[in-house]
Amino acid sequence: MDKRILVTYASKHGATAEIARTISDVLAVDGLRVDLLPMDMVSDLSGYEAIVMGSAIYMGRWLKDAVHFLKKYELTLASRPVWLFSSGPSGEGDPVELLDGWRYPILQEDLIRRINPRDMAVFHGKLDPEELGLFERMVIKGVKAPVGDFRDWELVTEWAQGVAAEMQSELHTESFSAST
Repeated sequence: MDKRILVTYASKHGATAEIARTISDVLAVDGLRVDLLPMDMVSDLSGYEAIVMGSAIYMGRWLKDAVHFLKKYELTLASRPVWLFSSGPSGEGDPVELLDGWRYPILQEDLIRRINPRDMAVFHGKLDPEELGLFERMVIKGVKAPVGDFRDWELVTEWAQGVAAEMQSELHTESFSAST
């Protein structure tokens, strides 16, 4: 199978990278040819049939590397099947509810709509004060953010399996199409 899938991510302290790794592993187990790369290491999308990309969320925003990636590759992303994920809210409950209905990175809503992703998942994140700088520790203390690893690996795996199933069904056609 020569059709390649890119799983790419922007991660500040490694938690989003671990989610991307899990997604990549699920896609690979399903027989897809997957490359896993941080966004700042991606220089060309021409060899990829589909892209799964994600970023950590900080104060409602994706990381700068992710925003730069969206802008740089907007036309290419809009022409391929794309799945997006975000990680970041800590605590119990629905991550979208914890973020007051947040679905898209602040200031990037129009750009993401133009890209027209197949799906966009929001996963719980991990907040470990030992991995944070002084300013970040002061902020989480000030806003009383829940500390701990709140990632739901079963949910991440389930979402990735759905992505894999959709990709596999389309691999039997000539190529992916950008929209369903």
